[in-house]
Amino acid sequence: MGLINGRHSGTSRRTEKGGEDQIHGHRVEFEDIDEDDLTVSGPKRAAAGLKAVAVSFERGLHQGGMSRTARSFLRVNQPDGVDCPGCAWPESTTGHRKKLEFCENGAKALAEENTQRVVTPEWWAEHSIAELEQKTEYWLGQSGRITHPMIIREGETHYRPIGWGEAFRTIAEHVQATTPERCVFYTSGRTANETAFMYQLLARSLGTNNLPDCSNMCHESSGTAMSPTIGIGKGTVTLEDLEQAELIFVVGQNPGTNHPRMLGSLADCRKNGGKVVAVNPLPEAGLLTFKDPQTPQGLVGGGDRISDEYLQIKVGGDQALFQALGHLLIQAEEEQPGTVLDPSFIESSTSGFEEYREARAELDWEVTERATGLSREEIEHIAGLMARSKATIFCWALGITQQPHSVDTIREIVNLLLLQGNFGKPGAGACPVRGHSNVQGDRTFGIWEKPREEFLAALDAEFGITSPREHGCDSTDAMTAMAAGRADVFVSLGGNLAMANSDTALMAQALRRTGLTVHISTKPNRSHVVHGRTSIILPTLGRSDRDDKHPGGAQILSVENSMSVVSSTQGRLEPVSDHLLAEPVIIARMAEAILGRDHQVDWRAMAEDYDVIRDHASRVIPGTEDFNRRVRQKYGFVLPNPPRDHRSFATADGRAAFSVRDLEYLEPPEGYLVLQTMRSHDQYNTTFYGLDDRYRGISGGRRVILIHPEDLAESGFADRDLVDVVSMFRGEERRAPRFRLVAYPTVRGCVAAYYPEANALVHRDLVARESNTPGFKAMMVRFEPHEDGPDSREDGVAVDSSVVMA
Repeated sequence: MGLINGRHSGTSRRTEKGGEDQIHGHRVEFEDIDEDDLTVSGPKRAAAGLKAVAVSFERGLHQGGMSRTARSFLRVNQPDGVDCPGCAWPESTTGHRKKLEFCENGAKALAEENTQRVVTPEWWAEHSIAELEQKTEYWLGQSGRITHPMIIREGETHYRPIGWGEAFRTIAEHVQATTPERCVFYTSGRTANETAFMYQLLARSLGTNNLPDCSNMCHESSGTAMSPTIGIGKGTVTLEDLEQAELIFVVGQNPGTNHPRMLGSLADCRKNGGKVVAVNPLPEAGLLTFKDPQTPQGLVGGGDRISDEYLQIKVGGDQALFQALGHLLIQAEEEQPGTVLDPSFIESSTSGFEEYREARAELDWEVTERATGLSREEIEHIAGLMARSKATIFCWALGITQQPHSVDTIREIVNLLLLQGNFGKPGAGACPVRGHSNVQGDRTFGIWEKPREEFLAALDAEFGITSPREHGCDSTDAMTAMAAGRADVFVSLGGNLAMANSDTALMAQALRRTGLTVHISTKPNRSHVVHGRTSIILPTLGRSDRDDKHPGGAQILSVENSMSVVSSTQGRLEPVSDHLLAEPVIIARMAEAILGRDHQVDWRAMAEDYDVIRDHASRVIPGTEDFNRRVRQKYGFVLPNPPRDHRSFATADGRAAFSVRDLEYLEPPEGYLVLQTMRSHDQYNTTFYGLDDRYRGISGGRRVILIHPEDLAESGFADRDLVDVVSMFRGEERRAPRFRLVAYPTVRGCVAAYYPEANALVHRDLVARESNTPGFKAMMVRFEPHEDGPDSREDGVAVDSSVVMA
């Protein structure tokens, strides 16, 4: 009945031979990474411009051809169009939208999904697991879209085709043979709201809250810090607020690569008289100058300056900076009462101010300068900007969230915003900038291992089930449980946890020890290679693919962006294979196989008409009432946000809470440096679009360590030396081989390497307190000369990340 029964006809379009393929008779070549091809030209001073336009269209044409590229590019981020899978940055809901409402990396993301390269059963027959283990993530992803369901069983060397019905029966057999707490359901932030809602319903109908997701590894620290202090774990600003702000902090974030359209908002802020302060250990092109490719000034002129001030802070020193700013603001208010802080807001809407004021009364400037790498004069200048600002926004991303003291650091951001009443007024608020295009929506629609009772009660009332109340496992806990043999089934709805998580050697062991791994995927990735004893790959439609094989015709889905706007998304491109199923259909058929056709949830109705999913959700999730009508409005609708909408706070006492925490910062032991991970400009998380980190001047390789020239000299190595990186944590060492040292103007004492190559160095227990987010920005490393011989690949090791208490 409808698409729930699938499509079982059609032919594949490509035969892949190593690094060549045939697309409608035209040979396309792609090469794997050869680190010896590394070239370095030095960091750039401006982002975007004409080069970004050229790269965008070159990638689109190379992957999908003229017709698919034109149709997708013209519809992306437009009303009734497809939401860009590149990031969660919002579009205007009040003003004009550009004809081309996407950035270079959004174009790359679309090109990857729109590709006509296909991975057929013949491709899997040609490539054994042993061979695929030697391929890079870049090679795997560039191979193309998966066309058929595939399976590999214990003892087999190759994946082979499996019918959809047999695949679902096999999954059901494994799930029914174990207990709910030994099943794990992982989710990527690219999943649509409707799919996320069905997925969590399946897990809870089965009896588990084991619902880890990519947010656990990224912005979990943000929600953990914000929920108890301001009553919501989301940002409290609109896109228009950024244009109206008098002062914007951009902290631990590289928008030029990760959210390029944000640069337009920052430029607009400055044009309106506002100022931008960048806080980042690395000099990033996008935080210096933006050449808007849709303006003459951006194409042929010098572009727009982005940052008025640029603080190259030490990794992990942000909490010290924010405590110093709080100290200086309180001091300025005492000198000029009523001119700096917002006493009426503090009195009427907050708690804990007196304790905070007492804690910030004194400051050890020697410790502050050592922790931050900044001078007292620099910090006092920034405090002066804050004191004069009547509308301030703090934006931050993973440079803040992935350290042991991340939650406390974000609480210090909240403190600064509370001091000046920067909630519920134009141009002010908190802005955690999300990465995945719907990671925020996944959480709104129920993907969380620690669900609130209100949500579970509403879910139970709507469907007549009894949801489990015991908290489940997050991504770090899931890895530990699987590695210890405490999980029998792992289902991944998108994503690539083998590469995305910390401690990659342990993560690979965890997957291999699991009885069944199931991957709902579009393209091959490492998690398909380091698989469970039985592994099934279920190929799904991409976001830009047409989803029209339903009794009622074509369906729409929805997403939520970083600023709580829920809007529709609908693909229009022909799928590359007739054997693909939409994600809601896959979830429905899996649920029917596991729970039975007589289960009280009508899975089939939801799979055939996504309006049914939205009707259910509207009665469970506050703010989504009248979902089906509102999501079809031109720009969708905005979810309620009490701090932003009416300056109220859904905390225990109805007040926003000041926090007092001891100062912590990262202090490497003698002979070590602090390592942070980062993305390349040709990358989105574990997806590699190419091998060119253009803005940093790195191309042809990814295994590099960016290091300050003076630190390089002190280490006894020279520029481009080949080294093994050794990290230590609680006395355990981890090793990652064959990295090139590259002299680079980063801050002294801190180095940087690409994610996920450096993930092998992160010990599973190196996490942020409270949020359990891996410490990708907190590794203590040293270097040893690399000696030719068998690489230890990912059985390497990470170090004692010393956190100093001051």
